[in-house]
Amino acid sequence: MAQQSIPTTSLAPSAAATKPASRRWVIFGSIAAVLAVLGTAYWLHARRFEETDDAQIDGNISDVSPRVTGPVLTVEVVENQLVKQGDLLAEIDPTDLKIAVDQAQAQVAQAQAQLDAEDPSVPITAATNESALASAQSDVAGAQAALGAARKDVAQLTAQLAQAEATDRTTQLDKDRSEKLIAEGAIAQSDYDNHKNAAVASAANLDAIRQSLAAARDRVAQQQAQIASLQSHFSEVKSNAPRQIATRRASVSWRQASLDLAKAQLAQAETNLSYAKILAPVSGVIAKKSVAVGDHVAPGQQIIAIAQSDSLWVTANYRETQLERMQPGQAATVHVDALGIDLHASVESVGGATGSRLSVLPPENATGNYVKVVQRIPVRIRLDPGQAGLDRLRIGMSVDPQVSVLQ
Repeated sequence: MAQQSIPTTSLAPSAAATKPASRRWVIFGSIAAVLAVLGTAYWLHARRFEETDDAQIDGNISDVSPRVTGPVLTVEVVENQLVKQGDLLAEIDPTDLKIAVDQAQAQVAQAQAQLDAEDPSVPITAATNESALASAQSDVAGAQAALGAARKDVAQLTAQLAQAEATDRTTQLDKDRSEKLIAEGAIAQSDYDNHKNAAVASAANLDAIRQSLAAARDRVAQQQAQIASLQSHFSEVKSNAPRQIATRRASVSWRQASLDLAKAQLAQAETNLSYAKILAPVSGVIAKKSVAVGDHVAPGQQIIAIAQSDSLWVTANYRETQLERMQPGQAATVHVDALGIDLHASVESVGGATGSRLSVLPPENATGNYVKVVQRIPVRIRLDPGQAGLDRLRIGMSVDPQVSVLQ
């Protein structure tokens, strides 16, 4: 019986050793199956989605700066405060700006008075020129009439001279005959005296007519010279009248331009006065405030930064190898790390250059020390409006976007 029990005891260890080995195979098989399932699931997920953790909430940040110079009178906001477009942020002391408005108003009044004084000069000058032109024309006509009368006098005196010369010749002949007859005693002394006196009177009359004719001719020459002078004056008045009107109109235009300039300066002064109140250009959150009461600010100086929390998007820096099937309009899911929520979104656009090319010091690969590195390109993802939690987003928050790229 002792010899028969030996085979029984030798078989027991072999069966015990088989059980651990089978368990290991089961475990290995289970692990392999799980890995296969996980690998398949990852492959299916990767085939359908493209995701990255290099992404953040992005938005516009408006840097507010004053538009006039002066000391700050009040500051109405603090950091992290919500503001709406048009809310008062700060106010600059408006004293100097009000003085500038008063000066501009005085300049407008002065320019208006100068224009009012200059404006009637145009019709006055026009009326004066018309009167002077009519007077000069009348003077020319009067001189021409006087010339005509003088010429008539010359003609009349010329005829009288011819008649007087004929009469004088007759009386002189009568005198000569009387002298012969008186010497012969053929006529009385009284007849000789009459013929002699008639000859003297005729000669005197002839001389008087000649002098009158000479005077008449002088008057003709004088009238001709006067007509030439009056015609020259008439031409001068006629030529200068338009120039005088143009000069007056130019002066009025200059006064009008001075008034327009003064009004523009007044408008600028009033606008600068309104700039004393620094208003929020957009709605958002005060991200940074670098101004206090008493600070002297100047145009262009950044004093307040407003983050526009009502118009946010996601900037996701995807590797260039992930963009093969990505295109605008594809649906996306954005996980916000800070809030632990998922938001619906869609791809809006793909960037026009890699991040390295847009950096301050872009790489220069022409030196020969080139190492190929997978580049990242920014993708803009638009968040769907009306979702819960959008009001809690802030620019710069880290997010994990996931884009569905399955065709």
